Amino acid sequence: MYSDWVSLSIAVHDRESETRSVLSRLPPAAGQTVVAAVVRGLAGTLGITAAPQPSPLAAANEVDWCMEVICYGLSLPLSEHDTIRDCVNVYCEWLTALLPTSKLCVPEAVRERPNLYSRRMLNHLQNLFVPRSDQSVDTINRQAVLCHRVLRTVQTLTHESERLEPDTWSTLLLFLLTVNDSLLAPPTVKDDIGDQMYERVLGVLFEVWIQACCKCFPPPPLWKTFRESCLHWRHRPGLVDQWSCVMTALTARLLESMYGPGFPTLAVPEEDAVPAAMSAEAVAQTWYRILHTIGNPVEMSSAASVSSTQQFLQYAISSEAVIEPHQHPCLAQLPAIYHRAVRAVALLVNAFLGVTEPAAEPAARKDSSGAAPTAAAAAAAAAAASPLRLPEQALQLAPGRPKCNSILHLFGAWLFEAALVGTSVLSSAKRTQGQSKRASAAYLDSRKSSTSSQTPEPSELPAAVTADKFERGRAEALGALCRVFCAKKTAEDILPSYLASFYLVLHEALSDRETSEVSQNLAAILLNSSSLLQLDLDGVNCLLPALTDAVHHVIASPRPITVRDSDVPGSALRRASVRLLVSMLALPLHFQGLTIREPVSGDRPAVSFLQLRPRLVGLLISGLQQETDTANCQMMLGGLLMCVQDSALYEESSQMMPDPMSPGQAASSAAPDSLSACSDASFPEDSSEEPPAIDSARGLYVRAIYLVCHRLMSSWKADLNISLAALELLAGLARVRLQQQARRRPDAMECKRAVKWLCDYICHQCSRPPPAHSKDLHSTIVAAFRCVSVWLLEHPYLLDDRETLSTLLEVVELGISGSKSQAKYGEPPVMKQEKQLKPASMRVKEAAEALLYVLMEQVDYFPSPSGVSSLSTHLTEASLLQHCHPGAAPAQRRAGLAQFKYFVAESLLIALLEQPLGNDEDPQPTVTCLMRGPSLRTAWMLQLRHLPRHKSGARLASSANPGRPLPMSEAAARHPHTPAFFPETVDRIPVCKADRSIPSLESLIQDQKSASEHNRMLHLMEQQTSREGLARRSAAVRTASGLNLDTECVPPPPSQEFQTARLFLSHFQFLDDCAVGAARQQLQPSWRAGRQLVALDALAEGFAADLDALDATTFRTCDTVHVYYVRDGQTDAASVLTNGASLGALDGPFTEFLLSLGWPVDVTVHPGWTGRPQTSFNTAQHRPASPPAVPPAAGPLAFDGARWALYWADALSEVAFVVPSPALPADRAGAAAEARRRGGPDPPVLVVWLESYDDHLSFPETARSMWSTSQSAVSAWRRALRATPVPADRCPAGRPAPDTGHFTSRLTPACVLAPAAELEPPPPPLAAGQERAAADTAAYIIFIHALQNRLYRIHLQGPAGKMTFASPLVEGMVVSRRSLGHLVRQTVINVCIRRRLENENSHPPHVRRKQKIQEMLLKYQRNMSPPEFYTQLFSVDCSQC
Repeated sequence: MYSDWVSLSIAVHDRESETRSVLSRLPPAAGQTVVAAVVRGLAGTLGITAAPQPSPLAAANEVDWCMEVICYGLSLPLSEHDTIRDCVNVYCEWLTALLPTSKLCVPEAVRERPNLYSRRMLNHLQNLFVPRSDQSVDTINRQAVLCHRVLRTVQTLTHESERLEPDTWSTLLLFLLTVNDSLLAPPTVKDDIGDQMYERVLGVLFEVWIQACCKCFPPPPLWKTFRESCLHWRHRPGLVDQWSCVMTALTARLLESMYGPGFPTLAVPEEDAVPAAMSAEAVAQTWYRILHTIGNPVEMSSAASVSSTQQFLQYAISSEAVIEPHQHPCLAQLPAIYHRAVRAVALLVNAFLGVTEPAAEPAARKDSSGAAPTAAAAAAAAAAASPLRLPEQALQLAPGRPKCNSILHLFGAWLFEAALVGTSVLSSAKRTQGQSKRASAAYLDSRKSSTSSQTPEPSELPAAVTADKFERGRAEALGALCRVFCAKKTAEDILPSYLASFYLVLHEALSDRETSEVSQNLAAILLNSSSLLQLDLDGVNCLLPALTDAVHHVIASPRPITVRDSDVPGSALRRASVRLLVSMLALPLHFQGLTIREPVSGDRPAVSFLQLRPRLVGLLISGLQQETDTANCQMMLGGLLMCVQDSALYEESSQMMPDPMSPGQAASSAAPDSLSACSDASFPEDSSEEPPAIDSARGLYVRAIYLVCHRLMSSWKADLNISLAALELLAGLARVRLQQQARRRPDAMECKRAVKWLCDYICHQCSRPPPAHSKDLHSTIVAAFRCVSVWLLEHPYLLDDRETLSTLLEVVELGISGSKSQAKYGEPPVMKQEKQLKPASMRVKEAAEALLYVLMEQVDYFPSPSGVSSLSTHLTEASLLQHCHPGAAPAQRRAGLAQFKYFVAESLLIALLEQPLGNDEDPQPTVTCLMRGPSLRTAWMLQLRHLPRHKSGARLASSANPGRPLPMSEAAARHPHTPAFFPETVDRIPVCKADRSIPSLESLIQDQKSASEHNRMLHLMEQQTSREGLARRSAAVRTASGLNLDTECVPPPPSQEFQTARLFLSHFQFLDDCAVGAARQQLQPSWRAGRQLVALDALAEGFAADLDALDATTFRTCDTVHVYYVRDGQTDAASVLTNGASLGALDGPFTEFLLSLGWPVDVTVHPGWTGRPQTSFNTAQHRPASPPAVPPAAGPLAFDGARWALYWADALSEVAFVVPSPALPADRAGAAAEARRRGGPDPPVLVVWLESYDDHLSFPETARSMWSTSQSAVSAWRRALRATPVPADRCPAGRPAPDTGHFTSRLTPACVLAPAAELEPPPPPLAAGQERAAADTAAYIIFIHALQNRLYRIHLQGPAGKMTFASPLVEGMVVSRRSLGHLVRQTVINVCIRRRLENENSHPPHVRRKQKIQEMLLKYQRNMSPPEFYTQLFSVDCSQC
């Protein structure tokens, strides 16, 4: 850089011409006497001990003579301290002539020519800094005080003086260079003046140099002298510290001028900041020149290079203890100095990458005065810190960072060489320099000299400076290189020479595993290169075997991991290794038999990707066996599920099971199987089958089930996050479709074992002592119940096993009641009516009830004839009435409901229709029952039959007369007999007074009214007497002729009119409790509620709306996922929303990914969740005709939820995938009303497809911009947050929005309304200015970036929390194309499940349906007594029941 310029080093080293006084030619005693006499008089005028006086020196020659005296006085021994002090005070006061206001004691000649005299005074003051022969502590302290006085004066001049000429600036800088060289160039001796002053003099030198660059830029000779002088001071630790401090301040200004204020800034103390007046050009020139002032930092690892100075040579010649210069004791600090230098370079690299928060640093020590540490001290502390960064401190790279090539042009030569210090590769590369231009040695071409010839043999080096002592510095270089290459942007190209050098350096460092302890080099690579395989680096797969060995060395270690000479925890290092591992798992099946060629050919043969798969899978399983860290376990569980899913899909796509003799299985048979000893005697397997290979889908399936279940019971049951991740993995395994085997279902025994383990886990968690019961514990139990439900739904044949069914029912009983009927085998069972309800918690009870509903209603019945989109029947009151009257016009809603009788029994809402359906002409008693329970809505048509259907035809039973027998001709003898009511002698009995006690009827007639009534009664009696007589005579005539044909018994005709609702309620025992009243209720067992039947008023206001709201409350959880496509560099919300304009304009894999998430549905007729409340659960508008499989509008814009959406469902969950578009929703008011009813938004789940991975840094801003620019959504949701709740029946469109839970988000664009999530009930209205916490919560985002090798990189972002991140997708995972949609969908479902678990006020769907039924019962019940109820039950008018 300065080869064409002359150095001023001679002026620095040869100070005699400028600092020698004429008094030095006199005897020392005479000189001291003259100095003492002269200086004492001059010091008296300074105003230090007395009032200041004008200087007695008038002429210039007087001043010159006195300056010769003072020059000699500054070189006196420290025994003349008072004289030296007066000399220093005189010069310091006279130097104020350069300030705007000089002092009174300054001679007139100095005032007139301040720059000339100042240059002479600075040259004379160099004598003060020359080390004295007397190096006692008192002498050193006195000299140091005087030196500090001079340095403060120099600082004042440079900051305040405006009169400094260029020559004065040059003299000033040369003065500081000379002073530093005097103190720092000699080898360090403990506690000498140089050891005491090196921080101070170096700090002033760099500070003044920066001021000079701002006010009077130094000429090239000074820069060259500065660099040469610094090379002589490299054995001083303070040089690197001060250089790092200055470079940090300059870099902060440089980044601001180059990249603008938006680039992350470095934190620089105000006192160390670069002057604001310094121009951008001056900052750039100064930054580059100071960067190279200390030369190549790698040379600090060579004791021979550092000690190749004249001072070290003189010391070695004069000292008997030191034979060679590189053996000086002070060089023992070189490892620490080298580490600080490389650390400083690494910090500069971080600054250019935009990393402003380095790893945790120890607090900088304070100086002796107790002041706060300066930037130099902070830099020293940073340099002394560990080079290893913990995985939690993820690098936040700046989007506008420079390219990797630019950074490597600046620092690459140093970093590559530093990363190979102490290795044979560096020596061989130096030997081939100039002979070959191989890429692996290209980084050495920038060096113009080599120190290899000067490097002594290792046997000659002191123990303190051997190659292994520089490991920390090498680790810093490796970490910095990894960060640089991991900062590669999506479409960025890195020079092949840099890539080759990087791979060579990493391969060499990864091969260093001689001991069980992890070296700092290996730790630095693992901690800083977790994303190395996710960046599309050309040829990076050549490192895969070496990385696999390194990861195996960490994860599979049977002993606790420790890093040599470092305090990095083993769990952090294992976490970094796990992150690398999960990015490798998808590579073998993707590249299959492709051979891997390593950078350096070693002894081992080349391997293919498939040959690495058994080792990777075995490493994952062995790591799970011994891992204890929560985060590590979660990542490995996600990776294991991804492996199983990917293997199953791979085998399914190949339409064949893996060949037992395939290379993968052959490799796996040779590899040690860590689970070979794991077997369960209680579940014997078919011994005739060969055990599956560890890397096959079935082998992974079997091992994953056993391993996870075993660890879940033994080690993970007390950890919430690991338990949830394990349960998510088991639920994911239940959904994996293995290839069907010929003889039996695939792995039925393993499935049975998994369900048994889950039930045992639930029992164990419920049986823990009361102090252990907490929200987290109950969350794991709830998740376990759901996991059991998934297994039963996916494997319904498990219910065919009697033992499994018994275990399931016991667990359900335990969850609902809190205990089992038979706690232990052999104990007498406790009857359910004798048990008390004491569940572990209401959440556990509700989860057990949900499992019971699934067990009874969904297992082996899903999907129902209604289809996957609906668990309930599509029949409603309106459709049933249409079936009853096919040709009639649709009745009004209220009139239609009036034809049904509504009752509530427990949590069952029963609607009875007594009219026969139009397609049934059988006159049997028929009732149509529409039942709405906690789980679903069902429709039943019941007929009362007394004969089998083939014998109960209408004509056969009623029209045919069996006839009567013929009468006999002879008649029986009849004897006439007249009945007598009183004896014949009654008239002969005399009348007594008692007989007259009853008055006659005539005597009681007192008035005309009584006489009229009496006559009327007599008339009626006469008529009745005549009729009876006529009947007797007619009977006598018929009797005389024989038999009476009119009195023959004939069967009555069958009834054609029925009150079937009464018959149904009576036959099904719904009327028992109503008849007995409250007394019977007390006799009911405590384990079940009463079945008292309550009639509802169907004509009440709002009944129809509440009925629709109940129908819209589904048994399944409903969630919405928003899918975005972000082009390269897009940050504008409008452009992101319009990316899906057409299918042809988007990436083909993106469209394929969309269709793998779900199937298209037409929201106008879809009976399930659509992502928008106002169009969901549309049973009223359902048409039998199925919508087309592909929407008519091509492109993801059709999936915006306005007409089409992507839908996926099982028996437990519904998910709508919506691609937002600029189109406005059709009913914004309905959405606003729904939001008001729920109390505000909640964060959604977003899936973002990135063309450029770096755009994930700006996507949150994009999402907020979407929110702010979507005017309709803004107005709707703001009204929802501020308005008061309104009744559900006042919602627009004549029907309330479905109750799918608490949902929506502040990051939601216009057309995306909500992810439905069953969370807490609506909170009370907010006070003015209050803001809900949910509105401030960031959304959970899954970023997907397609790599050039057609694999996909995953990045997760979400709010902090105990249960934030769910599996199987984990941060940094690389997944294949075939499994991407499955894994994203499972992750979305698991995230939503965790959100509900985190909120203990969340109610399952069946509980919310129960609550709605109870609300309708309280709101619309008819308060009647039992007689009134039965009376109304017999009423013909249906509206009265």
